[in-house]
Amino acid sequence: MVSPSRAPFDIAGQRVAPGETSQVTLPAARLYTDTPIDIVIEVVHGKQEGPVLLVCAALHGDEINGVEVCRRLVHHPALARLRGTLLIVPIVNSFGFIQQSRYLPDRRDLNRCFPGSARGALGSRLAHLFRTEILARATHAIDMHTGAIHRDNLAQIRTDVDEPRAAGMAQAFGAPIIIDAKLRDGSLRATAGEMGIPLILYEAGEALRFSETAIKAGVRGTLSVMRHLEMFPPRRVERPQREAVIARKTYWVRAEGNGMMVGHVTLGERVTKGQTLAHLVSPYGREGTPVLAKADGIIVGMARIPLVNEGEALFHIGEFDRLVRAEEVVEEFHEQLEEIPEPEPFKAPE
Repeated sequence: MVSPSRAPFDIAGQRVAPGETSQVTLPAARLYTDTPIDIVIEVVHGKQEGPVLLVCAALHGDEINGVEVCRRLVHHPALARLRGTLLIVPIVNSFGFIQQSRYLPDRRDLNRCFPGSARGALGSRLAHLFRTEILARATHAIDMHTGAIHRDNLAQIRTDVDEPRAAGMAQAFGAPIIIDAKLRDGSLRATAGEMGIPLILYEAGEALRFSETAIKAGVRGTLSVMRHLEMFPPRRVERPQREAVIARKTYWVRAEGNGMMVGHVTLGERVTKGQTLAHLVSPYGREGTPVLAKADGIIVGMARIPLVNEGEALFHIGEFDRLVRAEEVVEEFHEQLEEIPEPEPFKAPE
């Protein structure tokens, strides 16, 4: 039943009535061929009052797992019971997405251009547009990312764990680990914080690759956050929520030499100080230089290309107060994802 006081949702010059789903196009820029570049917003405006949750992806144009998460969310049957409004932006950085690149055409990182300016460079203008036309209409936000090119990330949430609303969303998401990440100047997350909008950043998988594990976890996690925000009616029987473990410190293990990396550990594995994570070997020799862990922890990110130059980041390791519990939570997370059925094969409309 539509609330009698429920108003339409206005965005980008369009009005979406309660109970409706609409695809809204926000003109963003033009290519030098005069081809328009738009930001497409899927607006699901529930029949009852509630929060306005923004879910966005591909702020870095080559990070595509979140794009598929967004696509599946738009068609999820749970949205029929939505309270509040869901704003889904599958592709923020269309320039990078088209070019399969992290960056904008001028090599700027859009996630360092916020809050932006209407008269600045391209990145600054796009950041300003996104902030004023989309972010400003949200009460909460989830920003979806992957590892950079040739780097793979364990499913994780990054947020300021000392901000209560964001911390609550982070725990509700259900990723195995939360990394305490303070706000970084120029980022979307920092701008959201300045606007009083709690935002969590979901990281999983690697650039330019689909990971079914990362996608499943992204869909499930977003729906869990929506339940936490009471955007769905309460369940008759609430399932127990597994508590994520928090890493307040992480470090990178870098290559101390050159060569090919022969790895001995996997993403999500528990490691101990001094453990050999990999060997750097010459293509022409048998002996190798060991790559050692500097402290106990869990591997939360790692390089996927085995050709290594001195100084390159190879393993990202999170440190936890309860390391054994962290290992258990990671294992439980993957076991639960295996229970989620694979998506049905896509069928083109007849």
